[in-house]
Amino acid sequence: MIELKDIVVTFGDFTALHGINVHVKEGEFFTFLGPSGCGKTTTLRAITGFAEPSGGFVFMAGRDITRVPIEDRRIAIVFQSYALFPTMTVYDNIAFGLKIKKLGRPEIDQKVHAIAAKLDLSEEQLKKAVSQLSGGQQQRVAIARALVNDPAIICMDEPLSNLDAKLRVQLRNELKQMQRSFGITSIYVTHDQEEALTLSDRIAVFNKGYIEQIGTPHEVYNRSATEFVCNFIGDINRLSEETVAGLRAGGAVLDPAHHHYIRLERVRLDEESRGADLVSRGRVISREYYGLFIKYTLQTEWQTIRAIEKNDGIHIHEEGDELPVGISLKDMMSYDADGKAVIRA
Repeated sequence: MIELKDIVVTFGDFTALHGINVHVKEGEFFTFLGPSGCGKTTTLRAITGFAEPSGGFVFMAGRDITRVPIEDRRIAIVFQSYALFPTMTVYDNIAFGLKIKKLGRPEIDQKVHAIAAKLDLSEEQLKKAVSQLSGGQQQRVAIARALVNDPAIICMDEPLSNLDAKLRVQLRNELKQMQRSFGITSIYVTHDQEEALTLSDRIAVFNKGYIEQIGTPHEVYNRSATEFVCNFIGDINRLSEETVAGLRAGGAVLDPAHHHYIRLERVRLDEESRGADLVSRGRVISREYYGLFIKYTLQTEWQTIRAIEKNDGIHIHEEGDELPVGISLKDMMSYDADGKAVIRA
């Protein structure tokens, strides 16, 4: 549906994007993920026409749209600020683009009410000024305004970042349901790893104007292609030289010059440590209670390590408790001096 080939974007002497290559499939929910200033929003702007590439091409359904005007691309945008007209009614906000196209009043009315119904915007809300709505309702209006023009693609630039945590989770689920319902190709920009993992069919992880990895949430989390992705996605332990030496002493083939990691939920505690490649006694230094799970920080003979254990409502380790801590080679990710993943047989 959308393909970027060797996209370069420069601002004066600064190169914001270095040869970006992405192919977003039709009907896919594709996320650009990365820290602030990494190039994800600039890439979105290149797709929508707000930023003109200094090199490379943008294709949509096989057609070169690199120099096509914004209004002719059939790409809708939902901005971080929503960019709604606060003094206008919800109805008029949604209808704005249709009026620009000079559609007839009956057709505008039919389209506005149809999209409002799909997004759970009531007749009463349509009559209100946007400023009278909650943040979540305003977000729905922004999406309705984008979808009412029947775009081929919808692009969303951090649309949940201005909402409180609970509402973000609620609307995140609604966004995915909406996307599936409409079947529209969606490109989503966020710095929130959890948001990306929850929503996406595939994710492109950006870093300093480059793409480090493109893959499914499972792939970028469990088989991180670079050390940057490994550290940026989720929470992880870097294994100390002493821990690596302990694994090697047990027969594990590990290069001590490489960097080795294990995710918190892969650290094995108590009975689960049986059969691990390395087992040590660990003393609980601290714990964090999250409801569904408990995060422990433990001191082993080789290093301080963090682990997550599912909360069964019965067994909770107290500070000072000692318990077996296991690490298995198959649960680890390793990276060479260039930060590239090391594939073990």
